[in-house]
Amino acid sequence: MAKFESYLRGNFDEIAGAIHDGILRGSASASYEDGSDFAGPDMRCAVRVYERYSMVGKNRVSLNVTLVQSGGRLFLSAITSGGSQAVLLKINTLGEHAFLDRLIEVVRRYQ
Repeated sequence: MAKFESYLRGNFDEIAGAIHDGILRGSASASYEDGSDFAGPDMRCAVRVYERYSMVGKNRVSLNVTLVQSGGRLFLSAITSGGSQAVLLKINTLGEHAFLDRLIEVVRRYQ
């Protein structure tokens, strides 16, 4: 598992779109699995789940992205999962970190 969290600046819809496009363009095997949106008084939340094939680990890796806007503040939480072939220990998490690094590249301009 790899995790990245950050406060962001900008437009919620623009950032959500940039994340979606950036992840899908970042890997030929990346796919959008599903998502959920919620809006309430003075808040919005978008949850997205992506997957891609990791050549290094020879398996699929998932990335869960949650973007929350509350008032004028934006917060991003991204967590990867998968990427290990071991039964008892989690080894070879390079695929997870590479997937997360792609997301970080996309959101750097909004930090």
